[in-house]
Amino acid sequence: MAYYDLIIVGAGPAGSTLAWSLQDSGKRILLIDQKHFPRPKSCAGWVTPSVLDSLKIDPDVYAEGRILQPIEGFRIGMMGRSALENDHGGIVSYGIRRCEFDHFLLDRVTADTQLGTAIKDIRHDHGNWILNQRWETPLLVGAGGHFCPVATHIGAGPGRHETVVAAREVEFELTPEQAAACEVKGDRPELWFCRDLKGYAWVIRKDNFLNIGLGREDHRKLTRHLNRFVSAMQLEGRIPRDLPGRFKGHAYLLYDHAQRPLLDDGVMLVGDAAGLAFNQSGEGIRPAIESALLAANVIRNAADLSARSLQPYGEAIAHRFGTRALKSESSLQVPDWVKMPLAASLMRSHWFTRKILTERWFLHQQVPPLEEIAS
Repeated sequence: MAYYDLIIVGAGPAGSTLAWSLQDSGKRILLIDQKHFPRPKSCAGWVTPSVLDSLKIDPDVYAEGRILQPIEGFRIGMMGRSALENDHGGIVSYGIRRCEFDHFLLDRVTADTQLGTAIKDIRHDHGNWILNQRWETPLLVGAGGHFCPVATHIGAGPGRHETVVAAREVEFELTPEQAAACEVKGDRPELWFCRDLKGYAWVIRKDNFLNIGLGREDHRKLTRHLNRFVSAMQLEGRIPRDLPGRFKGHAYLLYDHAQRPLLDDGVMLVGDAAGLAFNQSGEGIRPAIESALLAANVIRNAADLSARSLQPYGEAIAHRFGTRALKSESSLQVPDWVKMPLAASLMRSHWFTRKILTERWFLHQQVPPLEEIAS
């Protein structure tokens, strides 16, 4: 049986960032994922400059052979109504393809990797974790997304107690004819909010690729809302009528809705496995990256691997993302009987859609990049 100081389950942005951040720590690390990379990944796919700063990624270097679509504005509306277009006067985000982005992060990792391997067995024996009866470690980190097997094993996995955001999306390369006819601009992603404020849809063009999707807290009505949205966008000529492939689904937890523990003796959860997606936008990439960096700092400095020694990670998450509340800040804090009329009015305001909805809720420009953590 192979022994490691740390085993990370999940090689997406959270897992790869954690392994990358600890590669100078002297620890023997194993990174496991059930998929081979590069692999398709359901995600709208954009990252802010602050994410690239935290990861020490030079945009010019990343863009060599990969798509990095500069975003300088947004087209925003409520479904069934006209949209507003806001220009932010410069690059505020980048469109990326997750298959490329995740592979890029994994390629920077020098730790041992075991790809194409599902975790079929986890047990705790004499203070160590044993996986698939092949690998042993005193510290196990779950970074495998919403359905992470580590989260499931410690009783924090998917269940009826969780209010899950369900999303479906498709990403494909436009044909020359589709590209010429597509009204969506690469530097202007489109966001369309459901009238009941329980979700939103998006259309994002990344060079010659188009990503279309919709996410909702009420997953029972997801297909109906998605079909209506797609039909409306096709009638307006904003997306092709002949969409290739099928919409793929994924799920995640908003930070204020998650009830998953972040840590216990010899175990930690990061990224979507811990339920860290931003309340207002559902973005999971930045919380995944930052939670991994915070976890790395705690692991590097922990006296032992008890829950008490790992508790600074929970405190760092609360300090960075706030104390989890019972109600998401993303909902308008007004009585239900005025919520709909007020929301419709706000969606017609350039100031609100730019300063509050986009810059504050989606881009989190008021939050500076995570400072480099001294080892």
